[in-house]
Amino acid sequence: MEGYRLWMGFLALMLLGSCKGDKEVYVWKSLEVDVSAYNSVPSQTDGLPNLAAWGDTLKPGMKCIAVSRDLIGMGLDHDTQVRIHGLEGIYVVKDKMHRRWKNRIDIYMGKNVKEAREWGRRKLLIEYRVEKDTLSEIKNE
Repeated sequence: MEGYRLWMGFLALMLLGSCKGDKEVYVWKSLEVDVSAYNSVPSQTDGLPNLAAWGDTLKPGMKCIAVSRDLIGMGLDHDTQVRIHGLEGIYVVKDKMHRRWKNRIDIYMGKNVKEAREWGRRKLLIEYRVEKDTLSEIKNE
């Protein structure tokens, strides 16, 4: 009986997902930004090294980034998925940078300060995922 309920739940989710048709709900936008790195260590934070600006807890090994606040209005908001040219996998926006930074992201590198320093600062192409409906909202702001 439990297997039947699980199967029916799965089927219901599949049907709900297909109600939007075959149209892609998301698009990937490209942007060239300055990319640096940061760590969850006291010397780089306001006090609680593992607490990100949106309240997320950062843990070494997470694939996440901080974004400059000007990029938030362009669609790089909390939990946005990001691909960084030259790096494997998907990163997620979990933190905001100080207001002084513009057109910039920071890659989270846990507590490995040496790795972050070796990364330095680079200008790279990123792609970030936004819902199609929000594209018109972003353009109208």
